[in-house]
Amino acid sequence: MKVMTYVAVGLLLVGVLAMIMAGISPTDAWPALDPEALPAQLVAATPVAFLWLGLLAVIATPIVRVVAAGVAYASGGEWRMVAISIAILAVIMVGVASAVGTEA
Repeated sequence: MKVMTYVAVGLLLVGVLAMIMAGISPTDAWPALDPEALPAQLVAATPVAFLWLGLLAVIATPIVRVVAAGVAYASGGEWRMVAISIAILAVIMVGVASAVGTEA
């Protein structure tokens, strides 16, 4: 989990530094996440690619943690905790599903 956090922060830092070097203001309009364009943007080393990838890593970190905890609980036979882990993942999925397609 520490490594994933460091990677996320590193990607965000690279994105912010790339914004500064490109003269992009953080208050400028920013493009929406386009997963299909992300690999090409990474190859082109655009700030938007590093920022979106860093944000995705930040979002994925707690989800991965809950999945890892659920697996650990399952291997220890703690079925109540497995059920709680599944319930937490369901809440996260409902939150993500309700946010998809909405604009802030």
